[in-house]
Amino acid sequence: MLPAENKRKLLLINPLSTNREGLILHSHVIYPPIGLGIVAALTPGHWEVEILDENWERFEYRAADLVGFTALTSSVTRAYELADVYRKKGIPTILGGIHASMVPEEAGRFVDVVVTGEVESVWKKLIVDFECGELNDLYRGELLPFKNAVYPARHLFHKKYQFASIQTTRGCPMMCDFCSVHQFNGSKYRERPVEEVLDELETIEQEKIYFVDDNLIGYGKKSQQRTIDLLKGMINRGIKKQWFCSASMNFAENEEVLELAAKAGCIMVLLGIESERIDQLEETNKKMNIKIGIEHYDEVFRKIHKYGISVLGAFIYGLESDTPETMASRTEYINNADIDAVQATVLTPLPGTGLYRRMEAAGDIVYNNYPEDWQCYDFVDVVFKHKNMGKDGFLVEVRKNWDALYNDHTLKKKFLRTLKQTKSPLAAIWSYGSNLQYYNLVNEGRKPKKNIEDIFGLDESGKELLKSSPFR
Repeated sequence: MLPAENKRKLLLINPLSTNREGLILHSHVIYPPIGLGIVAALTPGHWEVEILDENWERFEYRAADLVGFTALTSSVTRAYELADVYRKKGIPTILGGIHASMVPEEAGRFVDVVVTGEVESVWKKLIVDFECGELNDLYRGELLPFKNAVYPARHLFHKKYQFASIQTTRGCPMMCDFCSVHQFNGSKYRERPVEEVLDELETIEQEKIYFVDDNLIGYGKKSQQRTIDLLKGMINRGIKKQWFCSASMNFAENEEVLELAAKAGCIMVLLGIESERIDQLEETNKKMNIKIGIEHYDEVFRKIHKYGISVLGAFIYGLESDTPETMASRTEYINNADIDAVQATVLTPLPGTGLYRRMEAAGDIVYNNYPEDWQCYDFVDVVFKHKNMGKDGFLVEVRKNWDALYNDHTLKKKFLRTLKQTKSPLAAIWSYGSNLQYYNLVNEGRKPKKNIEDIFGLDESGKELLKSSPFR
């Protein structure tokens, strides 16, 4: 091993969107950039590696031999800005992640090297090429079987993330019109061996875990059994964590899954509901929800609550067939349904999606001065001209609905209902905290931020209990 002073240095940066303070900032940052942790773990030991997450630490120049970035569409403008700082000093820059994978030609104009797809198959070659002075402009990651995965270099993460994150599957066969996951991770659902996942879980010190899988439960009986094996393994090994995950509406299909999930520490599940209308599910190609049937949504929520787990429902406003009336109806549905926390986002045409291709061809995208305008693709700004409401009219309407969803009366009502239906103070606290997160996000610049400790006029002991929520 080389002495520290002789090591080459790799700096890995997770940029923050320059358009807003981000979904969560500083003490409210929840998840570490797991992709950068994997890159760090793949880097040979004769390199020094540092991870800089702008959610925690504003960028100040630091010396490096090689600089890598990951970026979502909303943060790629900032990535390009920071890359320029290093390129002017002759230091090679690399960009990977979902945005670069969708528009590699654009990315190649602003960084020296673009990595598309999953990084595991190309990173070691990239490092060797750099050391030999033979870097390529583009490295295309392959979709390999998801096994023998390296553990993220968690020791390099900031110590105050609310959750540790872990991934157990990759890929999605559903091909929703607004989503590019199947373009990035492939349309085949690849499962990591259960024992391998359990081994990694045992190495994680943090109590709270986020499974970053797009759908932990998977698709079909085989995937369902694999989830059962994972949950039983957590219980049998005594892996005591509190966690949440994302899943499809089939999460409640087998009550054995729900019972085991609760015993294994599941507190909350995010369900991609999107709309309560069958025609809009067809419009977005939301196959699983169509299969389950909107008439069974309430049963899904009831079953999940039965096992003390809260529901975070994800909904989209501004679907192409939306009108002021359909959006108001959606809000009424959400406020009356047994949904504990709400993620109400604006339809956003991300590159690589069918939605983007269609809107671009029709000339409906208004924010198209790229790359600068990518920072507005944050699921809160309106970046297109809605055919029924226009751009400005849609923004007015969506803000009306946000105000009806995220207000003191509605959120307190949901908190108490969650407490009653789940009989779990922890589930109620997590969902309330999540609602406050989204309240602060959609009201940034319009209303003062709210803190979970200040609700209900609680005394100090009550506020201390609420601090158990990671969503603060």
